Amino acid sequence: MNKTYLKLSLDLDFVLIAITASLKDYMLCHKINTNLNFNFEKVEDHEVYFNIDEDPLPFSKYYFYVEQGEIEYYILNNRNAEGFLIPEMNKVDFFMIIHQYIDKEDLNFILNGLNKLPDIQVAAQIDPRKLKSRENLIM
Repeated sequence: MNKTYLKLSLDLDFVLIAITASLKDYMLCHKINTNLNFNFEKVEDHEVYFNIDEDPLPFSKYYFYVEQGEIEYYILNNRNAEGFLIPEMNKVDFFMIIHQYIDKEDLNFILNGLNKLPDIQVAAQIDPRKLKSRENLIM
């Protein structure tokens, strides 16, 4: 009897920026909206199942859509009262996820703008394929 194997591959075709800032999520989004001309709005929480027999853990999520280029931006909180979205990145407070193509010039503009905000300690691009818990970032 022939065996068939199902190979699962995650769609990790997005840009991931790790942000360390000692701000509440809504304050971070307000500062980004004000200083970088974004328009992040709170949407339904991002829920992640860590154990099958337990309820999912909610992580706050903000969303901004740019029609020109059909680019989707998300800001996810990496922490909640019960743990971390990406446990191996426990020093990171937030993640910005950018779906669709963004050129190097636009990405550098965002990174430079984030790093110039006084309340952000650091913002850096991360390769999502190198994260052990990368499946938690799939929307």
